[in-house]
Amino acid sequence: MAHLIFLTSTPPNIAAGSGTWVGISVLRKAIVALGHRVTLVAPTRQNGVQTSLYRLLFNLRAGSRLSGTKADALVGFDLDGAFIRGGELLHIAAIKGVLADEAHFERGMRRIGLAAQALLEAAHVSRADRIITTSVYSSERIASAYGVNLADIAVVPEMIDLDGWQRSLREAIDVEGGPPRVLCVAHLYRRKRIDTLLRAFARIGKDARLRIVGSGPERARLERLAGELAIAGRVDFLGCLPFQALTAEYRSASVFALPTAQEGFGIVFLEAMASSLPVIAGRAGAVPEVVVEGETAFLVDPEDDARLAYLLETLLGDRAKRLAMGAAGHQHVRRYDAPVIARQFLAAVGISTL
Repeated sequence: MAHLIFLTSTPPNIAAGSGTWVGISVLRKAIVALGHRVTLVAPTRQNGVQTSLYRLLFNLRAGSRLSGTKADALVGFDLDGAFIRGGELLHIAAIKGVLADEAHFERGMRRIGLAAQALLEAAHVSRADRIITTSVYSSERIASAYGVNLADIAVVPEMIDLDGWQRSLREAIDVEGGPPRVLCVAHLYRRKRIDTLLRAFARIGKDARLRIVGSGPERARLERLAGELAIAGRVDFLGCLPFQALTAEYRSASVFALPTAQEGFGIVFLEAMASSLPVIAGRAGAVPEVVVEGETAFLVDPEDDARLAYLLETLLGDRAKRLAMGAAGHQHVRRYDAPVIARQFLAAVGISTL
C-alpha cells in the first residue's frame, strides 16, 4: 500500500473550491478505493477564500505542517508546494488550473491576484520532481508560461465517479412538465462567458428556461445583464447547490451549455455527458479534448451569441438529435471513470497499480 500526501490551499467545498476541489476530492476517494492511503493537508475552515495572501501564508506554513511526515509522495496541487525543497519525499506538482493562463482572461484585481499566484505556481513546477496536468492544452500552457520542458509533463485527465453519479441521477426527483431547460454549471468568472450565453438565450423563443448553477464575482453583473436583455423572468441563478440538487438539475435539463473561453479541462462536461445531455461549449482551451465535436457536443466561438442561439434552438427543437448526442456522450464519458483515471495518475506518480 502506498501513502500519498495531498497538499492544497483550495477550500474543501464546492462553493469556494469550485471544480478544483471536486477533482481533488474525487481523485483522493478513487485512490483510497484502490487500497492506498491519502493524507489530505488542506484549509480547516470550510469557507476559506483563495486570496493570494491566504494561499501564500498557507504555503509558508506547509513545511512545518509536513515536518516528520512519512509518505511515498507529496502531491501539491497548482501553486501549493512552492516552498517545498528537496527532502526524502517524491514531490509531484499536479497542475489543475494554469494560473498564468487563467489570469490572461480576467480583468482588474482578479487578474492581478491570479498573476501573483502564477508566480508561485511557476516556482512550484520548477522545484517539483514530476509534473502532472489534466490536458494537452494545459501542458502546453505550463511549458510556455513557466519555461518547463513539454516532454517532462505527464497528462492525466480529470475523472468522474460514474457509479456515484448514476446512483444520484436515479435518486433525483425529475421535474415533470414545464418548458425545456438549458443548464449551465460554472463558477461565475469572466472567462466562462456566461454573458454570451445570456445574449444567446435572449435570441431564442420564450418556450425555454435557463438554469445557471454556481456562484462567483460575476454574478451581480450577469443578473443585471439578464434584466437588461428582458429575460430575467426566464433565467434562474441558483447559486451553489448540494450534490443531490445538482444532479437533479442535470436530470431535468434538455441541453447543457457553457461557452467558456478558457478551460484547463472542464469537469462539468463529464457531468453533462454522464447525464446523457448534449453539450454546447466554447471551442477553447481543453474543451475539444474532452468532448467529441459533432457527436457529443457542438463547439462555438465563445463570443458568438448568434451561433450559440442557433444551436440552442436546433437542439431544443430536435429531440432525436438530443437523445443521439446524449447517448454518444454517455458512452464517451466511460473513459473518464474514476478507477480508470486513478490508475493512470498513480502510474504517472510512479506507483504500481497491480
